[in-house]
Amino acid sequence: MKDIKIAKLIEAEEKRQREGLELIPSENYVSRDVLTALGSVYTNKYSEGYPGKRYYGGQENTDIVEALAIDRAKELFNGDHANVQPHSGAPANIAVYQSWLNLGDTIMAMRLDHGGHLTHGHPVTSVSKAYNFVRYGMKDVETGEIDYDEMRAIALKEKPKIIIAGFSGYTRSLNYDKFAAIGEECGALLMADMAHVAGLIAGKALPNPLDHGFQVLTSTTHKTLRGPRGGLIISKGIVGNSLKAPEKIIENLPTLIDREVFPGYQGGPHMNNIAAKAVAFREALQPDFGVYAKQVISNAQTLAKALQGKGFKLVTNGTDNHMVLIDMPKSFNGVNGREAQEILDMIGLNANCNAIPDDPLPPYRPSGLRLGTPAITTRGLNEEHMGLIAAWMHEAITKRNDQNALAQIRAAVTEFSLQFPLPSDR
Repeated sequence: MKDIKIAKLIEAEEKRQREGLELIPSENYVSRDVLTALGSVYTNKYSEGYPGKRYYGGQENTDIVEALAIDRAKELFNGDHANVQPHSGAPANIAVYQSWLNLGDTIMAMRLDHGGHLTHGHPVTSVSKAYNFVRYGMKDVETGEIDYDEMRAIALKEKPKIIIAGFSGYTRSLNYDKFAAIGEECGALLMADMAHVAGLIAGKALPNPLDHGFQVLTSTTHKTLRGPRGGLIISKGIVGNSLKAPEKIIENLPTLIDREVFPGYQGGPHMNNIAAKAVAFREALQPDFGVYAKQVISNAQTLAKALQGKGFKLVTNGTDNHMVLIDMPKSFNGVNGREAQEILDMIGLNANCNAIPDDPLPPYRPSGLRLGTPAITTRGLNEEHMGLIAAWMHEAITKRNDQNALAQIRAAVTEFSLQFPLPSDR
């Protein structure tokens, strides 16, 4: 690379990733094949439209690439159709909203302080100004149980046109059958935002909402799915001509969504990204991906127990998925989530601060620390290593004012991490 500054920064980032452990639950490491596709000459190509219905010429290869990505995504998630063009998870969610709703319509989603995502109606987002959001949440934050009775009562009163099952900071399981029953009773479209757990669903380690009465599943393609950074929409229904506006009924969802992604919300798809998605979907269809998905959950549950053994207080007291959420002030008096994140950065363990239910602290320095196991599982770590991570975390936070102690822990983390190569180095 002739750009020496950028080349050095890429090298520095590779070094950082090799010498530390990624515990942010929304991050992962991709394979060399995914990186190769992402950096391919498909970067050069404009491909507005869909396979067989493009606006530019020279599409004989892009059509095949996108068709492969669509077919593989459908197979992974048991959908009737897949749109692989969304640039990220937020545009995927917004495309579904706009395909089905009118301005001012009501959406039901998880309480943001109980684990819901920004695109589920956070006041700082544009969607919160376009639609009316009503909430469901946990009945008991000690167990994480959703209050389905309250959810049903609110849904029958507010008549949401979409009910979303999904989260970014929730560590327990959702009962999709109860969602489906409530959605059917109030006439709502059922949408599953599975950005965090899509890989665990693809690997058959967690249930698939589309097998439990949901009509739409949205996701990112990185996180547990271990692909490039991008978005994905899987839908049930009949695939029609995206050039013609269909009637707004459930059966036409695939076409309604296609038309909203392009030309409704996005322009040209990023074909290099779609090629990388296709590669990642093929990888996720292999038997060893199911082994990986189950190992992610086992590692997370083992890590949760190890942390509790060190005195950490966990929100919901454990996990059913890939994610652990720590209440830092209850674990260490006077330490908030932001401070814990910065301490762990110094020793090469990367996590992220996060709000907890009914958090008394502001969003930038919340009480919670969120961590997960997708990336470290990709590196090859298993249950026997989780106690070591918990011990490093405990020691670093306990000795946070001792620079020599932190330097020693950092050296130990580096030595350990280098035993587990990045997938792109294999």
